[in-house]
Amino acid sequence: MMRLAAFDMDGTLLLPDHQLGQQTLDSLQALHLRGVNLALATGRHLLEMQILREKLMLPAWLITGNGTRVHDRQGNLIFARDLPSEVAEEVIHRHWETSASIHIFNDQGWFTDRPQPELLVAHQMSGFSYQLCDLKRLPAHQVTKICFIDQHQHLCQLKTELGAALGEQANICFSAVDCLEVLPASCNKGSALALLCDHLSLTLAECMAFGDAMNDREMLSQVGRGFIMGNAMAQLKAALPHLPVLGHCETQAVSHYLNHWLATPDLAYSPEC
Repeated sequence: MMRLAAFDMDGTLLLPDHQLGQQTLDSLQALHLRGVNLALATGRHLLEMQILREKLMLPAWLITGNGTRVHDRQGNLIFARDLPSEVAEEVIHRHWETSASIHIFNDQGWFTDRPQPELLVAHQMSGFSYQLCDLKRLPAHQVTKICFIDQHQHLCQLKTELGAALGEQANICFSAVDCLEVLPASCNKGSALALLCDHLSLTLAECMAFGDAMNDREMLSQVGRGFIMGNAMAQLKAALPHLPVLGHCETQAVSHYLNHWLATPDLAYSPEC
């Protein structure tokens, strides 16, 4: 029996316009009423997810910052991990051969040094926004993650450069095709979900999870039932070829599966077209 369901947000639960469809919201509420714990596992900031959880009235546990923070349904902190200050210092101050914009996250918010209003489209539902500042003047301690945004091929080159410089000191992964993140070592959605399960006296085998990007890889591979979105990154599908692929987020494919599971949990599932 599945006792917890973990969901990525962008590209998974949310529609392409970054809104939550009513069909999906109804399915999540039905899942909660069935006694299944809900967990929203996302790269988004805690401050934003608290707004969304309240707005959507979802009684969900929160895994934010791609596993750097875990909070309970009342907002109490369960787990936190930051980048080592020397790693954050190097990433922020070193010159990288890239045109990517850089974005720094800490508990106070999201910081960048150039206006990028196009990025705010994804945050219209919450109103969450970046703060402009001189990044080199930000303190390097208590940084949760650092993101680079650019075209995918440029970020692939940067990933190689970051990996050579940081080695095992950080986890470097794609949270979207155009977003590369530097996270604390061994910190990801899968490790955070394992900590949440331990907190709830559950096992990962009792969890289902849904995702679409490489930052979902560990979470999807560790749970009892992992599902990949039809619109997922090709790298994720190649990395986890044994996992079933659902439909597209634009058709609310997660809701389609949940409705099937709630009605006929023992029957095989055929993804929608």
